[in-house]
Amino acid sequence: MTQENQGLDNKQIGGSIRRRRKALGKTLVKVAEETELTVGFISQVERGICAPSLSSFMRIATALNTTIERLLNVSESYEIVTKAEHRQSYSLGEAGRWYEKLGPGFSGALYYPCIIHRPSGHVSEKMQHQGEVFCYLISGEIEYHLGDIVHNLGPGDSIHHDTNEPHFSKVVSDNESIELWVSSHPIAEA
Repeated sequence: MTQENQGLDNKQIGGSIRRRRKALGKTLVKVAEETELTVGFISQVERGICAPSLSSFMRIATALNTTIERLLNVSESYEIVTKAEHRQSYSLGEAGRWYEKLGPGFSGALYYPCIIHRPSGHVSEKMQHQGEVFCYLISGEIEYHLGDIVHNLGPGDSIHHDTNEPHFSKVVSDNESIELWVSSHPIAEA
C-alpha cells in the first residue's frame, strides 16, 4: 500500500477547523475547554502553524460535533468491506506521518481502526482520555510509555489498555513504524 495523501496542508486543515468552529458559534476558549487542549494550541492549529496529532484532531472534531473525515473532506461512504486498493489515506503534520483509513464505520460505531505510519524518532503526544486502545506493531520498533512503565515493542507485539492511564510512544527503530490501531473514543453529541 502506498501513500495516496489527500493533499491537505496545515493551513487547509486549520481553515477547515476554524470554519466549522465559527459555524457552530464556538469560541477558541470553549473548544479548548471541551478538548482539554490549550487555546494557544488550537489557535496555532487554526492558523496552520502546527498540525494536531490524530488524538488531538479526534478531540477537536468531537468538540465540533463532526469527524476527522468531514474536516479533511475524506469520503465517508459506508461499505462493509474496504478493499486495500481503495483504502483512503491522509497525513497530519510532519512529513512521514500518515494514516490509512481501514473503514468508514457505521452510525453508532464504537471503534476507530487505522494504520499509522510514523518516521524514525517520532514521539507522539502524551495522552490521557476516556476509552481504550489496541495497537499491533506491524513493523519497526516503538517504546510505549504507559503510566510509569516503558514497554519495548517489536514486529508482532501488541498492547491493549485503558486510555485513562497516561500514555505516549516513540519510534526507536531506524526505519518507520507501521502500526495497526483500534481505538474507542467518546461519541460526539449530534
